[in-house]
Amino acid sequence: PMAELESLETAAEHERILREIESTDTACIGPTLRSVYDGEEHGRFMEKLEARIRNHDREIEKLCNFHYQGFVDSITELLKVRAEAQKLKNQVTDTNRKLQQNEGKELLVALEELRQCRLQQRNISATVDKLTLCLPVLEMYSKLREQMKSKRHYPALKTLEHLEQTFLPQVSHYRFCQAMVRSMADLKDFLESIRKHSERIGETPSARWAWDLRVWGRGWGSSVLRELSLPQVPGAQELVDFSPVYRCLHIYSVLGARETFESYYRKQRRKQARLVLQPPSNMHETLEGYRRYFHQIVGFFVVEDHILHTTQGLVSRAYLDELWEMALSKTIAALRTHSSYCSDPSLVLDLKNLIVLFADTLQGYGFPVNQLFEMLLEIQDQYSETLLKKWAGVFRNILDSDNYSPIPVSNEEVYKKIVGQFPFQDAELEKQPFPKKFPFSEFVPRVFGQIQEFIHACLKFSEDLHLSSTEVDDMIRKSTNLLLTRTLSNCLQNVIKRKNVGLTELVQIIINTTHLEKSCRFLEEFITNITNVLPDTVHTTKLYGTTTFKDARHAAEEEIYTNLNQKIDQFLQLADYDWLAPEPGSRASDYLVDLIGFLRSTFAVFTHLPGKVAQTACMSACKHLSTSLLQLLLEAEVRQLTLGALQQFNLDVEECEQFARSGPVPGFQGDTLQLAFIDLRQLLDLFIQWDWSTYLADYGQPTCKYLRVNPTTALVLLEKMRDTSRKNNVFAQFRKNERDKQKLIDTVAKQLRGLINSHHS
Repeated sequence: PMAELESLETAAEHERILREIESTDTACIGPTLRSVYDGEEHGRFMEKLEARIRNHDREIEKLCNFHYQGFVDSITELLKVRAEAQKLKNQVTDTNRKLQQNEGKELLVALEELRQCRLQQRNISATVDKLTLCLPVLEMYSKLREQMKSKRHYPALKTLEHLEQTFLPQVSHYRFCQAMVRSMADLKDFLESIRKHSERIGETPSARWAWDLRVWGRGWGSSVLRELSLPQVPGAQELVDFSPVYRCLHIYSVLGARETFESYYRKQRRKQARLVLQPPSNMHETLEGYRRYFHQIVGFFVVEDHILHTTQGLVSRAYLDELWEMALSKTIAALRTHSSYCSDPSLVLDLKNLIVLFADTLQGYGFPVNQLFEMLLEIQDQYSETLLKKWAGVFRNILDSDNYSPIPVSNEEVYKKIVGQFPFQDAELEKQPFPKKFPFSEFVPRVFGQIQEFIHACLKFSEDLHLSSTEVDDMIRKSTNLLLTRTLSNCLQNVIKRKNVGLTELVQIIINTTHLEKSCRFLEEFITNITNVLPDTVHTTKLYGTTTFKDARHAAEEEIYTNLNQKIDQFLQLADYDWLAPEPGSRASDYLVDLIGFLRSTFAVFTHLPGKVAQTACMSACKHLSTSLLQLLLEAEVRQLTLGALQQFNLDVEECEQFARSGPVPGFQGDTLQLAFIDLRQLLDLFIQWDWSTYLADYGQPTCKYLRVNPTTALVLLEKMRDTSRKNNVFAQFRKNERDKQKLIDTVAKQLRGLINSHHS
């Protein structure tokens, strides 16, 4: 029973495994198969599996036997359909071939013939409609031509009015209609013509007016202008056919619509005026741009003036004045803007001449031009500024290229040439034999000549401006003052202040500016001869700019003093004193000997300087040298000082005093120059002679021998010597005379402090 029970369980387990194999997804069949191999009855299971497979095969065979007949029937039907489809394809191909070769072509030809027939029918119908519309227009136009040919103008006007208002709008898109409209567009052509020729029209009266001015002078009115004619210069009526405007005016007058035509004409001309008055953006670049602009404006108003005098009211004087006022404001605004861009004085001058011609031409036609001449005064300021910029470059070139040496003269011809360029008289120089030298360098006659050139350039602008002599004189003097005080002054100051300028150049600049200052009275005469206005006339601008030369001379003098002091400082930097020297040398220090040699050679050049410049420079140099030497002595770095060092220093000061006594520059009275070193001399004498009893006894009295010695200075120097006595003499305390000297120094120092405190409390 036990074995049977196990056999039943095994069979049941195998059945379960078979069901799982049949129903489980392939990916999950692994565990099921594993349970087969884990069991003990593997062989039994395989037998059951084979039996199950055979069972399924039998079921499949039954199913196939059941459906086999239906499958065979379907295949048979499909073969029949294939045969029918091939037959249909052959029929379609055959039909298409027949259509392409024969019957189709005939059908297409028939259809094309039908389409062409219907198109012709439609075109014929449209043509009949359009001809029906156009025939009245053509008939009326033919009638109009007949009326015009037979001079029946009034009926022609009525026909024309009817034609324009009723028929032409309906057929305006046809070419014959457009030709008819063009034949009636005389007025438009006239307006276009005068716009196109406005520049040539404007050029004609401008040229004629300029000619009138040359031949007859100023003051001729517009009537004289119109009466005068130049055969080689055509007028507006020769350049433009005015008949269309007269014809249209007559037609509208007959129709009673004259005001309509006048309004239309003026409106169109205002539009053209705005176009004419709009300057090109690059007008300021060339004179031709300005010329064309002016000619167009003149041409516009010449046409209007012609219409004014030939049409009895198509334009009125009030209309023209209003138009001119608008044109004047726009023209002036344009000229202000464009002239401000100009930096070339020649172009500004040419522009001024064009404006004058423009103004005089239109004034000849009766238009007021005062505002144009007022604006020219503004452009005059612009012209003056461009001149100043140009002359700044001229002066810079002159000053930069000068050799700052007196002009050599080899013969009488060269001498007369220079004197002709610059007003210079010197009896002594004239007596000297050739070769000789002018005291000034080349830049003097060149600068003087350029100032005269500037005055001439200023005068050119004032011509033809209807200015009085006083106004011209005032303008020239103001501009010349600016040239001197601003332009030339800046150039001179730049030369004087530049780093590489030397004493020789500075001396020559002083001489040059002195001669230029003396020549200023000739500049006054030069302007007076041009304008015929005396300098002392009431309200006349004075030529104060001549102070430029005096200012430049003073600046050069100051630069000389500064330059000399800098040179002295450079020599002093070479000073190398042994402040602890026991004994002095046999002569003055080398650096100081070289310094004095430099000063002697420098002041030898100063002999040509005017006034007291050389004396001032020499005194300034000596004072600076004296002050600098004292500073060397009192420097904080110099902590110790021996009597030997002081005596060497005294030799250097004596060298300076000898230089002062030798009179390096003439003109000093007595020992004036030596006084520059008086502070040093008294200080050194006090210490070298050790004359403290005199100094302390007489201090504060006007007759004191050491009046220039400041007690503070003396104390500083004494302290340096006391330190030396202590540090350099190790056994000083064992020597009675050294101890006594130390006590004396202490006593003197105490008394000096007492003097300082009593005078500062």
